[in-house]
Amino acid sequence: MFTSDTYLSNVAVLAVHPYAPILVLILLVIGFVLVVMALTHVIGPKRHGPVKDDTYEAGMAPIGDARRRFNVQFYAVALMFLLFDVEIVFLWPWAVVFYDAAVHGHPVVTPAGSFDKTFLGVAMAIFFGLLAIGYVYDWAKGIFRWT
Repeated sequence: MFTSDTYLSNVAVLAVHPYAPILVLILLVIGFVLVVMALTHVIGPKRHGPVKDDTYEAGMAPIGDARRRFNVQFYAVALMFLLFDVEIVFLWPWAVVFYDAAVHGHPVVTPAGSFDKTFLGVAMAIFFGLLAIGYVYDWAKGIFRWT
């Protein structure tokens, strides 16, 4: 049976969990997207025609083929962006675990063994070192030069 004490204890557990803010953010984003899509459908314009449905690109009529070749540098920069974007995805859980190990002194216990803050710090240093090597490699290849 559902009681107010059960609800309060579940809310307290959610507030203490380190991933609770991420869950709240994801739910807010999903809600915002659904509301904007519904409002666009309900109050948006409903007129259609050849001019309204034509492709519009920065106020100019489309010229040429859309399948022309692009410089490979655009793709390389996009891949670098993805690399550093995915880095943040790996950095967040590590930061939560490292904070717990460093501040509270709780080592990470896995079936492979127990890992303390020193191991976690060295592992992240290796991770950042590999990212730095990739960054220097891209710099040496001239990815950042646009002329």
